[in-house]
Amino acid sequence: MRGRMAEEREAYGRPRHRVKEVGFDATGQALQHRAVPVAKRRAFLSGLAAASAVAAAPRSDAAASRLPLAFSTLGCPTWDLTRILAEGARLGYAAIELRGLQGEMDLVKRPEFSTELAETRRRFADHGLAIAGLGASSRMHEADPTTRATQLDEGRRFIDLARALGAPYVRVFPDKLVAGEPREKTIVRIVEGLRTLGEHAQGSGVTVLLESHGDFTRSPDLREILTGAGLPTVALLWDAHHTVVSGKESPEETWKALGAFVRHTHLKDSRPEGDGIRYVLTGEGAVPVRATVQVLVDNGYKGYFCFEWEKKWHPQIEEPEVALPHFARVMTEWGQVLKYHIRSPRSPRTD
Repeated sequence: MRGRMAEEREAYGRPRHRVKEVGFDATGQALQHRAVPVAKRRAFLSGLAAASAVAAAPRSDAAASRLPLAFSTLGCPTWDLTRILAEGARLGYAAIELRGLQGEMDLVKRPEFSTELAETRRRFADHGLAIAGLGASSRMHEADPTTRATQLDEGRRFIDLARALGAPYVRVFPDKLVAGEPREKTIVRIVEGLRTLGEHAQGSGVTVLLESHGDFTRSPDLREILTGAGLPTVALLWDAHHTVVSGKESPEETWKALGAFVRHTHLKDSRPEGDGIRYVLTGEGAVPVRATVQVLVDNGYKGYFCFEWEKKWHPQIEEPEVALPHFARVMTEWGQVLKYHIRSPRSPRTD
């Protein structure tokens, strides 16, 4: 038998790394025993104790007991806010990432995020759910002055909306290398765009997150951009799928290079299909999602583990009624220890 690791090496160029001791049921009982060196086990438990000691924003008992799991509304593009909140709470998620609502990607065009803001905040609170962040479509690489102005304007509007909602993050894209233009010039423009938005975010409690996306999925490029931006209001959304599949990096390599910048994650699985890929349910593909979770846990990551199911862009993949509960179930099996990370200095604001 050739083995799973050999298959994954052929699929995406790297083997899935073996994971040690992540697997507990909802009561905290180990699903299966794995031998772990004493020193590593002590270090792991010490990390959990430190994480659990960090003060958290006040939350209901129900919310405080949840794992720090979130899902993006990209995965349920036809659901209204009522259903999103009800399903999120029922399935045990702690937060929702807002990336469009019922087909409208510009959130401020929806009444829930314009004229009904106070009511929207109340509805999230009533369900014990936080807003993990907002997903803007702003692309920092755009060279045309008119297009660029539009992209930056959207970014500013989303920052203002995030502040009004008490949301901690706004995601933007790098996003493309411009044909016929030196790479260095494109990167300078991306850095300038991030600085513009980062300066707009100063004093708002909102951080602008650059996603590993498009032509920028390799750690050296992302580090150059984030270091160039050099603002505390600019950080990274680590889409761990893209850094593996497009960037050809292992989770350990990416974290080593970029871990200091990571504030939020996108997790999803896929396998090669024809000339592209097909997104599949978590744990059923060739992406080392479980190894990514272990890297995050081992390094004291304090954010949400966010499931980005791209149903909006790939309508042929499984319905949210299947994918969302599956992710929550798999993550619970992989690591009930993650509940400690809900107590975090990066928890969404309550002001």
